[in-house]
Amino acid sequence: MSARFKSLFKEPPLRFINPEMTWTEVVKFLILANVTVFAAQEILGWHGFLISNFALIPEDFFHGKVWTLFTYMFLHGGFSHILFNMLALWMFGSMLERVWGSKEFLKYYLLTGLGGGLCYALFNMHSPVPTVGASGAIYGLLLAYAVLFPENVIYIWFVIPVKAKYFAIIFGVIEFLASFNPGSGVAHLAHLGGMVMGYAYLKWGKLRHSAPGQRMREWKRKLDESAREREELEIENVRREVDELLDKINRVGMDGLTKEEQKRLEKASKFLRDKGVRQ
Repeated sequence: MSARFKSLFKEPPLRFINPEMTWTEVVKFLILANVTVFAAQEILGWHGFLISNFALIPEDFFHGKVWTLFTYMFLHGGFSHILFNMLALWMFGSMLERVWGSKEFLKYYLLTGLGGGLCYALFNMHSPVPTVGASGAIYGLLLAYAVLFPENVIYIWFVIPVKAKYFAIIFGVIEFLASFNPGSGVAHLAHLGGMVMGYAYLKWGKLRHSAPGQRMREWKRKLDESAREREELEIENVRREVDELLDKINRVGMDGLTKEEQKRLEKASKFLRDKGVRQ
């Protein structure tokens, strides 16, 4: 089998993130801020001054502690909690900041975090239980990443490859179903709230008409064009390979093809049929 033909049916390299991605300014600032606050939590204690005054406690929020809707995003419930949130912030956030610019990215991050906290508070108005974490904003970033880069591959638990668009749907459904179990100890409604706020802002917010929004649409247009060009090239190469095999059949008959060549022809023909290409 020719190397060219083999490459056509070889899966593209699975990638978690664009290799050109570098640290961006707002992402670095947010990670530093979260890590600094977490270190303070560890020093001062979980149930101390920071939690009672800056975690989002719904009943306290509706009795005047409105600032906690913002501050809760910078507190975390343990090392694994902050580790996975900051890892996701780096992986999704850096690409989004590169597309939108720092100002628009920070606005989106804070809005989705606020939306997540507000959703949790509204559905738990009389709860004295504090909630903390950047997860509402992180889920908002996941939604935006799936909208901008739906075909990019993400690894679930670093093992299972899933396209970003399906990744967002899967985790959205999980959070929706989990929200019916209030005793889980996880603020699933905050996660859902972050995604809902992100979707609303992407669809109806000022981002649609802003310069960052225009850059986002231009980026997507180029990605779509690139995908179409790759598909057209792939189809052309497969057709050329099929033609070579058909020429051989005309010269020596079907029995003259090896079993491997017959499999190649069958697979290539199915590929072209699936693409709606007449042979």
